[in-house]
Amino acid sequence: MNTEQDPVIPRVAYVLLWFPRASETFVFGEVGALRELGLPIHVYTMYGASMRGCSEHMRAYNGPVTRCGLRALGRVLLAFFKELARRPAHTFALMRRCLLRRMRDLETLGENTWCFFAGFTLAAWAKRDGIDLLHAPWANGPCTAVWVASQLTGIPFAFTGRAGDMYPQDGLLREKLEACLFARTNTAANARYLVSHAPAGHEEKIVLVYNSLTLPKEPPVRGPVEPPYKILAVGRFARTKGFAYLMTAMARLKREAFPCKLTLVGDGWLRAALRTLRSRLRLEDCVHMPGFVPHDKIPALLESHHMLTAPCVVTDTGDRDGIPNVIIEALSQGMPVVATNVSGIGEIVLHNVTGLLVAQRDPRALADAIRTLATRREQALAMAEEGKRLVRRLFDPQTNIPALYALYVERCTILRRPER
Repeated sequence: MNTEQDPVIPRVAYVLLWFPRASETFVFGEVGALRELGLPIHVYTMYGASMRGCSEHMRAYNGPVTRCGLRALGRVLLAFFKELARRPAHTFALMRRCLLRRMRDLETLGENTWCFFAGFTLAAWAKRDGIDLLHAPWANGPCTAVWVASQLTGIPFAFTGRAGDMYPQDGLLREKLEACLFARTNTAANARYLVSHAPAGHEEKIVLVYNSLTLPKEPPVRGPVEPPYKILAVGRFARTKGFAYLMTAMARLKREAFPCKLTLVGDGWLRAALRTLRSRLRLEDCVHMPGFVPHDKIPALLESHHMLTAPCVVTDTGDRDGIPNVIIEALSQGMPVVATNVSGIGEIVLHNVTGLLVAQRDPRALADAIRTLATRREQALAMAEEGKRLVRRLFDPQTNIPALYALYVERCTILRRPER
């Protein structure tokens, strides 16, 4: 038998903070689809269970999941001190490399510190479960945990860099790129960013595989509309979403007596500030804020509205989105989209081809683009149709999931290939 040609089907660990998580449907779908292809996946979470907002389908996940969290604090500390007693110099070296780094904020520092210590328990679990590849679907805390576990066990690791997990980088990104087997990312903009941070000679580790999304087989038929025009925006109430600028654009449209209404779906730490801004701008009659909506209810909202807005911004720290999934989902339904040209958004919203792009933090331009999509309906639908074709090609799970499966198998096969 020619062992050089025999593929290795690795047992893969997916390491996350939570699983499943309502806002990470793409990760959940990826895990399920890879398992259906026959890839053995064991999920490990660094935090405890959090099912808030999860669909019934997510709650019914029956694959192996091992959770850490505060209940495992004793085991985490025991694993750390056992390793400290066994290899003190190595353990202290890991602590210096990981913990004595400048982090972008206290939240990142806390997450990274916990995941560092949890990595010692993860190492024991991975050895116990026969894991061949540790994979972190996020480049921040989860990747810190797999990096530590890999340093302790020799099990190779990989990670996916997406958005706020690497913008700005957490102080360990260069080391993670140097030590990983490969780094997958989901936008071309992210790939360029990771290449710019990779040590010399490690640039080829970075692989672009777009997310895989379940796209509707029969999108709704869209035609002429009557005012008031229904605008939809969906996302976490975080600074990167730029919703304050959308509020200001709505105030402009109201002053100009343009007949439109906005449904702003989401929740987060900026909820109170956005509600206060709505009140100050006197937009209660035209801006509806229903709160968090489960992902399985989003298609109905997309169908009942006339356009989607995604006014994303790059914050002063460098934080940003990748490609918000709701843009992909909207275009897959043939829904007109106006967005800002931030990060990877311009890879699917091509100005005047698949939608309209405006500069970030420009409420006037955003308002003008909304008016254009509303009043030039035929043009808007033609662009949305082009967008539908583009996203169905880029985010097709029938293409991207096998590509991801092949990536795991090929890299692990090469790793195990005997030297001549």
